[in-house]
Amino acid sequence: MDSKEDNYLAEGVDRLQIVAEDVDPSISPLKITMSPKSPRSPKSAHGKHVTSKGSPVKHDRHSHSPKDGRPKKGGSGGKGTWGGILETGDDNTVDPNDPNYDSNEDNSHSNTTKPLGVFDEYKKKATVIVEEYFATDDVVSTANELRELDMPEYHYYFVKKLLSMAMDRHAKEKEMAAVLLSTLYANVIDPPQFYKGFSKLVESADDLIVDIPDTVDVLALFIARAVVDDILPPAFLTKQLGSLPKDSKGVEVITRAEKSYLSAPLHAEIIERKWGGSKNKTVEDVKTNINNLLVEYIASGDKMEAFRCIKDLKVPFFHHEIVKRALILAMERRASEDRLLDLLKEAAEEGFINSSQMTKGFGRLIDTVDDLSLDILSARDILQSLISKAASEGWLCASSLKSLSFQKQKQIEDDTARVFKLKAQYIIQEYFLSGDILEVISSLESEKYNSSSELSAMFVKKLITIAMDRKNREKEMASVLLSSLSLPADGVINGFLMLVESADDTALDIPAVVEDLAMFLARAVVDEVLAPQQLEEIGCQLTGQDSIGSKVLQMARSVLKARLSGERILRCWGGGGSSRPGWDIEDIKDKIGKLLEEYDSGGELREAFCCIRELGMPFFHHEVIKKALVAVMEKKNERLWGLLEHGFSVGVFTPDQMMKGFGRVADSLDDLALDVPDAEQQFTRYVERAKAASWLDSSFPATRYVIQTGACS
Repeated sequence: MDSKEDNYLAEGVDRLQIVAEDVDPSISPLKITMSPKSPRSPKSAHGKHVTSKGSPVKHDRHSHSPKDGRPKKGGSGGKGTWGGILETGDDNTVDPNDPNYDSNEDNSHSNTTKPLGVFDEYKKKATVIVEEYFATDDVVSTANELRELDMPEYHYYFVKKLLSMAMDRHAKEKEMAAVLLSTLYANVIDPPQFYKGFSKLVESADDLIVDIPDTVDVLALFIARAVVDDILPPAFLTKQLGSLPKDSKGVEVITRAEKSYLSAPLHAEIIERKWGGSKNKTVEDVKTNINNLLVEYIASGDKMEAFRCIKDLKVPFFHHEIVKRALILAMERRASEDRLLDLLKEAAEEGFINSSQMTKGFGRLIDTVDDLSLDILSARDILQSLISKAASEGWLCASSLKSLSFQKQKQIEDDTARVFKLKAQYIIQEYFLSGDILEVISSLESEKYNSSSELSAMFVKKLITIAMDRKNREKEMASVLLSSLSLPADGVINGFLMLVESADDTALDIPAVVEDLAMFLARAVVDEVLAPQQLEEIGCQLTGQDSIGSKVLQMARSVLKARLSGERILRCWGGGGSSRPGWDIEDIKDKIGKLLEEYDSGGELREAFCCIRELGMPFFHHEVIKKALVAVMEKKNERLWGLLEHGFSVGVFTPDQMMKGFGRVADSLDDLALDVPDAEQQFTRYVERAKAASWLDSSFPATRYVIQTGACS
């Protein structure tokens, strides 16, 4: 090799060293060596392809350009590569000492590459974390690994990477991705990072569709799921539409999410089950599981087990129900108050329940404290004490809660109204069990409740609220009952108005409130319970055009305007009416008869009441009272009288249920007298004993001829 060629080669190596140091300052001169192989060899000493023909460099630099950056046949390389050794141009490097240097140039042309290096490292680790998560389904480990990265400013990329990888996989991975995001929200990844991650995904929809043909539908479903899970605000859709090119796939994604998923009836339940998540799991099932885990925690005191159960529920957007239920249990079981508050405190500190869900749980209890006061007389004072403790310990922001001192009821709050709310609940629950419309009418007429507009409004609201949290059978029964009752027109209107106004609060317990309540309004119009003009009157009195209530009215109008709307609305819940009760009432009566027989034959009092509670029907306890009293009169054995005595003393049997139980026995005295000749005399004697024990009001008649059979339930 002559001296001229040596000089050229040395100059090329020096230039490579300068470029390498610009790309990565950690590369030492010792790492830039001549390949021992011939320049014509296609591979380096390690068996990897070199970056250009005859290049002595072992470190391959990958281009981010969509164009092919591999070297051309001439050996000089394409755009974005280092070029040939003998090139003297300096187009691919930026010298800070150059007079034309601009520090705001694109990062790909800047020699300040440290941030890029950190981000590249994050991207590699994020990809590994996602792969591991899909393999293990371990949410906790994934969350810990993200925390250990300690790069919260790049978490938007993790959101984007997780979803883009899930989009190209099966339904299992898609559901896993949605569950992980719900778990990480606000605890590990800040909300703005979620917003940014989804924005970038929507912007890259045109690129994603090249590899994932169903990008529009899958990404739309991910966005809809994020809105349902409270990860993205609904306003995300509107803002994205305004920032995207009109002909982009991103616009199709947003449109599909809004019209095909979020606007559909029962959209929340449909979206959550799309990939197999929450399969066969209803809101009622989740509430039952929450209650069970809290009761078990009270008994064991094992916080770790309680947290494990909370995690297994996989409903971080519904954690406010855990808070609400724990507070109610603390108010009902004062001895367990400290233990339950300790659980909530640690759940807040460890991130199992975020501050938003904690505040929402307390807020929901404040909204219902007056109803709770019917069962717990000092509920308001106890709740105020719980709020003060939580705020003083720093795990609740009390300033964001409504004031308990100035809570006002929109409707009458005298003793009659408060008692009626409790009685109305019993009447409705028993109706859903028996399907007996005449019994409901009798119960309302007996105390002239159906003549009061204010009480009628309360009954309408209570009936539909309970039905919305149940199955289609009960929804159909509620509509049938409304069309069968002769309630004051203004009472019905005000009842629906109260329902629409409180729709925002109802949505916390019943996610499908928009679809359900809109259908109840439409059904009321079809059944002529409401006139079309009255529907407009409700809309005129409604305040807040962006509220859930306004969406309810909008959907109700849309349903009524549809072709053949009347027939469709009548069949919306199957049209089963009250002729097909979901429970066989004879089975319930049979169970009651058997448990009384078992106790009467020498059974334990504790076991008998355990069986009564397991029935889960306190509104049907009058059947227990009736059967027990009849058995006492037939056998002249007062063992069962002792059961009634104990049940009343511990609050299992209420005065209302006692009243109705004795009243039903009075109705059947004629039949009973066929087997028990002195039935009427015995009954009169037992009525007097019940009055003396305060089971019955002193006004309860001692003779059957003046007893009103429609005693309140």
